[in-house]
Amino acid sequence: MQGCVVGSKLRFWLTLVSGMLECLCFAGVVFGFASLVFVLKEDGFFSELCISNLEINSIFHKQFTLLDVQDEQFSLVFTIASFLNNLLSLVNGFLFDRFGTFMTRLLAIFVYTTGTLLVAFSNPAELSLMLFPALSCIGVGGMLLLITNMQVGNLFPAHRSTIITIYNGAFDSSSAVFLLIKVLHEQGVSLRSSFLFLSICSIIHLMRTVLLMPKTHIPHPLPDSYTYGVNCGRANAYDVEQIDDRREVMMRVSLEGSETDTATKDNVRSFQSCVLSWFFLWHLVWLSIMQLRLYLFIGTLNPTLERLANNDPGLVSRYTNAFAMTQLCGVLCAPWNGFLLDRHKGKPRAAGETEQEADLRSSCLSLFLTSLQSLVFSVCVSIPVLPLQYLTFILQVLNRSFLYGGNAAFISIAFPACHFGKLYGLMMSLSAVFSLLQYPCFSLVKGPLGGDPFYVDVTLTLLTLTAFIHPTYIFVHSRNRARRRKKNFQPTDQKEA
Repeated sequence: MQGCVVGSKLRFWLTLVSGMLECLCFAGVVFGFASLVFVLKEDGFFSELCISNLEINSIFHKQFTLLDVQDEQFSLVFTIASFLNNLLSLVNGFLFDRFGTFMTRLLAIFVYTTGTLLVAFSNPAELSLMLFPALSCIGVGGMLLLITNMQVGNLFPAHRSTIITIYNGAFDSSSAVFLLIKVLHEQGVSLRSSFLFLSICSIIHLMRTVLLMPKTHIPHPLPDSYTYGVNCGRANAYDVEQIDDRREVMMRVSLEGSETDTATKDNVRSFQSCVLSWFFLWHLVWLSIMQLRLYLFIGTLNPTLERLANNDPGLVSRYTNAFAMTQLCGVLCAPWNGFLLDRHKGKPRAAGETEQEADLRSSCLSLFLTSLQSLVFSVCVSIPVLPLQYLTFILQVLNRSFLYGGNAAFISIAFPACHFGKLYGLMMSLSAVFSLLQYPCFSLVKGPLGGDPFYVDVTLTLLTLTAFIHPTYIFVHSRNRARRRKKNFQPTDQKEA
């Protein structure tokens, strides 16, 4: 029996490390699109549209550059891929909550591999349009892999938020994979060979699904002698929904005031009540605004660098490489946010304060710093100075790591665990609808604004200020809860005295 316990602990660590590598090397590669665009342009993707537009322009005597046509198509590819990546998260969340880890990961592997094969067999001359479904499949499949991996934090309760943020940081850092493909392409390795290799790596995902992941879900809190995968001896059977229900019933959860507090003492909060809460609304606003700022920056990075570098290919390539290299730091930045969220763990709580209330109070600082990072990042983006982009790259990866890690961690803190997949998916889906504004913004810059994004950048910077409402609301809510708790416990304290 002791050997089984030791084996389970070893399996926990193998699951943790292999999950981080999976997120780091595969899950979020679509967000390295700026590096991939450089390769796609060299291979001539969408060049046929340039030729046809030149003929039209010669007839009507209009002045458009070849790059304008290509940039618009590449921006549309990334817009659709990022939109579907988040929109389908709602479906992914329901699938994960309903069918469990095993079936969800099989679907993720299939979709991801389909995307990499579509890129591998696309043809610049005739099949450039295959990039639209290909990048979308890679993004959706990678998000599914991330969703199934974030539950690994339940295996290490004292560091749960830290692990969730690390996984999201690894997801962000995986965008550097397209930089590696760009460097290999410059050394003579074809785009097809690189994506065929990514397709073959799906065998690793399958092996990890069978050996190092549960069939259903990892419960929180973790029961004694919990095991999964290939077990030594008979495995314990766990009904994750019942475990989550008992946990929520035992906790005095209050997210919206005294009326909600009375209801949650007896029942687990319903999915509908979670969605209609102010916490969900302000968190959605917080996520959507900062995500739009990040997506627009990534989707327009290549034309922005070309404009600031006066179309110098060598200079554009150097800054593109610098941007991709900074993405590797995402996995290093993300734990800082996790430490902020978990900084109260192991410390005594206030009288009557539940674990969830302590977690919620601890999240205020994380949410505020993320909003502040986004504001400073947006200000730097608005300044059209090429050397300043190095600082912009650093702020971008820092803000992105805090944003997505903090998003997942907050949902796991503020709402019942049995609704995590659905709420996470709905949050990402609704924010995806808002992120569609990036394409109109791009068209506005290329059209009426004559390629100068200054006014769009200033508008987004002012819009970013609304993100501070969320941490402010959490702070006020936690303070009011503390006052009511102190008032309720004061008579008891005086009586004991």
